[in-house]
Amino acid sequence: MKIRPVVVIGIFLITLILFGISLPAQAAPSPQGVQFATNTPLPDGRIMYQVQAGDSCIRIALLNQITVEQLRQLNTKLNADCSNLIPGDILLIGTGGPSAVSPTPGPSPTPLPPTITPTPFTGTTNICVLLFNDINGDGIHELTEPVIVGGAISVTETNGKYSKTLNTIVNPDPNAYPGMCFNDVPEGHYNISVALPDNYNPTMALTSTLDVKAGDQAFVPFGAQSKDTTVAQPENTTPGGGTSPVLGFLGGLLLLGGLGLGWYALRLRKPESKLKQSGLLKK
Repeated sequence: MKIRPVVVIGIFLITLILFGISLPAQAAPSPQGVQFATNTPLPDGRIMYQVQAGDSCIRIALLNQITVEQLRQLNTKLNADCSNLIPGDILLIGTGGPSAVSPTPGPSPTPLPPTITPTPFTGTTNICVLLFNDINGDGIHELTEPVIVGGAISVTETNGKYSKTLNTIVNPDPNAYPGMCFNDVPEGHYNISVALPDNYNPTMALTSTLDVKAGDQAFVPFGAQSKDTTVAQPENTTPGGGTSPVLGFLGGLLLLGGLGLGWYALRLRKPESKLKQSGLLKK
């Protein structure tokens, strides 16, 4: 009897299947990856972390799923760039822990200090304003022109950061600035205005604007003149008007010179007239 090749191949495959089934099954090895130890909360709920070699604030924050700012708030000893991290140090990375943990009775943990957000310092300045009696009406303050008492000075920052009004008085310190000084004024853009007593008229604008920076010292004068004051006009001694000794002397010289020239011309005409009369000079 001749055995067909198909039958031989079928018997061979069945034998391989039965042999494979008889072998013991082996589980595939699990992949090996980087393992990180999970920090176990303490009985009081705090979660601590021990600094490892090569750690940085960013690495510690990523490992524990917190931000670098939270890490610094929980550990105030860390400086701005975390350069003072030392392997072996214990850091607080959180509080709470699992609800199944029953804290052991004992002293309460010391509360963490509150986080303080520093207020930016922009600096301040001083603005001194003088309202003076402009006696001569020239709009320039002179040492002999006193402070006008009874007026009011207003200093206002355009964005609302500062606003104050002071009444004008005589400064008791003769060596100090005679005007009213607004101290510790924040930097910014200011409107400055003055109000005059009833018996005064302004000799210059009563409002002004000013930009001041931190550390500046600004001085702003305003002039006014009493309604009862009559300003004496100064004597005009300029070449454009009035009298001047020099111009008078030059005018006298020119007048004398003109008279001399006229007398000389008259002397020249006398011989000519005599010649005409004698017939020697033809007309």
